[in-house]
Amino acid sequence: MSTIKRILSEGFRIFFLSAGLYGVFIGLTWATWLGTQSSFSPSVLNLSEPQLWHAHEMTFGYAGAAIGGFFLTAVPNWTNTPAARIPFLSIAFSLWLAGRLAIWLSGAMPPELVAIIDLAFIPFLALKIASQLIKRPKPQNMMFLLILSLLWVGNLFVHLEWIGWTNDTAHNGLRGGLFALCAMIVVLGGRVTPAFTRNAMKREGTAEADWPRSCKVSDRASLILGLILPLTVFLHLPLLLSGLIACLLGAIQIIRLTRWRARWAWHHPLLFSLHLGLSMLGLGLMLWGASIFGFGDEIAALHVIGIGGIGGMTLAVMSRASLGHSGQPLIAPRPIVIAYGLLASTAIARWVVVWLNPTVYFPLMAAISMLWALVFILFIISLWPALTQPRKTT
Repeated sequence: MSTIKRILSEGFRIFFLSAGLYGVFIGLTWATWLGTQSSFSPSVLNLSEPQLWHAHEMTFGYAGAAIGGFFLTAVPNWTNTPAARIPFLSIAFSLWLAGRLAIWLSGAMPPELVAIIDLAFIPFLALKIASQLIKRPKPQNMMFLLILSLLWVGNLFVHLEWIGWTNDTAHNGLRGGLFALCAMIVVLGGRVTPAFTRNAMKREGTAEADWPRSCKVSDRASLILGLILPLTVFLHLPLLLSGLIACLLGAIQIIRLTRWRARWAWHHPLLFSLHLGLSMLGLGLMLWGASIFGFGDEIAALHVIGIGGIGGMTLAVMSRASLGHSGQPLIAPRPIVIAYGLLASTAIARWVVVWLNPTVYFPLMAAISMLWALVFILFIISLWPALTQPRKTT
């Protein structure tokens, strides 16, 4: 089997590799604009603000590929159904890539056509997932279709303003889409993080009394608050309500983590990366909520969520799934371990930079974008064999 055919043969291969490569592209492109403050001209893009391209492609481009690879790999395992094959994956990847190209070339295309192209990927993905989940319709899995719908609505809100049908929905669409991703991570992270930690502790003979403990009350509260938060944004409910919910959701994530034995996981980087990503998500949500009440910078807080929480968790899940589904040992290569810490540090640096001297703002922001790109260069280098070479058999 050729390398290209092998990459297209499994969802985690084509979409995790695409997420990594696109993460590098976004980081380098944004660093170029930040470094010059003007060279990233909107003449090619049909956008009044280049910042909108950056925010949109991080939320719906990079993250879209990451969640696509995850669901196309995990759902067949949940439902004991055949995984998607090359014809479906080729179409799915083409739709995702067409969306990226349409956004980039939107200045030369009718905005309605750009919207149709860019909005096609998530429904196509959701239909495939639904056809598998319906075989074993468990509520805890079916809810992901609702979260995917919320993510799609966020993208729709952005395009409605770009087309000119609304005047003020793009920013709410970007925030709502970001919070839909938070809801997805809250649910998935709350499921896999304690389970993987418990399994690792069991293998090493740790006493059962020391295993991670979950609490149904906090788990249910996380789910409810996670689903409500993007809805408050889409429905234009009072911003203070959104801020309060974000603070509560973030605090609950931190409380949950205290029961999941993160200190024990410290010596297992592949496992600890899940704890780290969830902790950054909780911190980012609390910072964003605090900013709504006048404490701190809102955009900086959103970046803690996006870089540390969503970026950190997708990096953790992609690296673990890539190793596991390619038959590799579940041991993080040293470059990816560096990437875990670097991404969390980048998120904190992005929050701190707004408080520094304005004269160094753009150079430091460009450096932060370069660090994001470096993280995914390390990801690609570390996991290239797992994503492109035949599965190892024992």
